[in-house]
Amino acid sequence: MASVLPPIENLTDRFRTLPGIGRKTAARLALAFVDMTEEEAKAFAEAVLEVKSGVGRCPVCNNLCEAGKLCGICSDDSRDKSVICVVEDVRAVMAMERVRDYNGLYHVLGGVLSPLDGIGPEQLKLAELLERIRDNDVKEVIIATNPTPDGETTALYIAKLLKPAGIKTSRLAYGIPVGGDLEYADEMTLMRAMEGRRSIL
Repeated sequence: MASVLPPIENLTDRFRTLPGIGRKTAARLALAFVDMTEEEAKAFAEAVLEVKSGVGRCPVCNNLCEAGKLCGICSDDSRDKSVICVVEDVRAVMAMERVRDYNGLYHVLGGVLSPLDGIGPEQLKLAELLERIRDNDVKEVIIATNPTPDGETTALYIAKLLKPAGIKTSRLAYGIPVGGDLEYADEMTLMRAMEGRRSIL
């Protein structure tokens, strides 16, 4: 049995580092490049490099944005700046934006508390959240972490952090299944979860 050529093996290994990509899928993707023209392969490589050089993190909410700028949500004057929806990652922002009824701001934590994985409060954007609340006229914080054990722990931790500030703190209702991700929820489920949010603590 012939061995895989080193360039294909190397590209396969690169694809395998991406989340959700297994060995078979990585091999199929790598082999697809063999049939590309040189121009198509260069365009693909340039698109990857452009993402690295042209995309950054919003200095206010930690959402994705053009490098060195505010994200489109934070820079939108029509958004309700008195409400902040706290989410785990950028994928959750994209999911929540499908719910047209929500017009507030976001705060992307960059993960959830997970002591077993070595992720504590210091690894999340919690200090930045507290700073935003202290420096702005925020009336409500909606905690929209996923309904997983780590997501619930994070939600409770944030609620306790915010309690001394006297700000209304709510949690998305359980239209979202326990153990599910916001990323995969449909618009109607997210809308009902937002409408049925409940106070925390």
